[in-house]
Amino acid sequence: MSSAAVISVSDLVKQYKTVRAVDGISFDVPPGSVTALLGGNGAGKTTTIAMMLGALLPTSGRVQMLGHDMAKDRFRALARMNFSSPYVDLPKKLTVRENLRIYGRLYGVRDLEKRIDALAEELDLGEFIDRGLGKLSAGQQTRASLAKSLVNAPDLLLLDEPTASLDPDTADRIRGYLQDHCKRSGMTILLASHNMKEVERLCDNVLMMKRGKIVDRGTPADLVKRYGRKDMEEVFLDVARGTSALSAPPAHHPDPESPEGEAA
Repeated sequence: MSSAAVISVSDLVKQYKTVRAVDGISFDVPPGSVTALLGGNGAGKTTTIAMMLGALLPTSGRVQMLGHDMAKDRFRALARMNFSSPYVDLPKKLTVRENLRIYGRLYGVRDLEKRIDALAEELDLGEFIDRGLGKLSAGQQTRASLAKSLVNAPDLLLLDEPTASLDPDTADRIRGYLQDHCKRSGMTILLASHNMKEVERLCDNVLMMKRGKIVDRGTPADLVKRYGRKDMEEVFLDVARGTSALSAPPAHHPDPESPEGEAA
């Protein structure tokens, strides 16, 4: 594993009684890159991200984030990270501004009010920044959650479905904003998404998960070419359904010296 990697995962396993949710995966994420972690429901993405955040202890293996071992020194890494998911709610009785103030203080953000004003302008929050979260639409809540994830100007951002619930125009603006922000700041992103157009636009690298394992990896263009498909949507379906020769289990060829081979 490269010492320069922002994320370094080695032989990571998570076992729940008889279910192995994550089965010995290893990967690196280089600095300044956007990497997608893809897979269908039950592939192990959420469990992997939870272990990367230090919210879930691995059964075995190691996770290093920003050079820190998450089992021993996670708080030094967490100060330089952040996370956003439309499926993790912010306090709904607080306004957007109040939420950003609380999280900004937790991260020790300097000139916090200026930072909040800048995020409000960049993410177009002005119309509802002083409105309670519980009174916002799903799309507005998604934008508020993204603002929270950027309040500390993180070096590493973990994003789960960052444009879920957004209309096509707003989603396109958010993707453009993330692209520009990464170029300006050098921020690294790990992205979990079911939107393959989003993956093709944003991501330098892709990790494909199925049944707890990483079954393929590469750039979006490389994967499309390797599978002989027209886009990442078709590649995703091939991997999820096992309909491609690349994603299907290998054919069984009996050893000719074995009893099975002799019988064949």
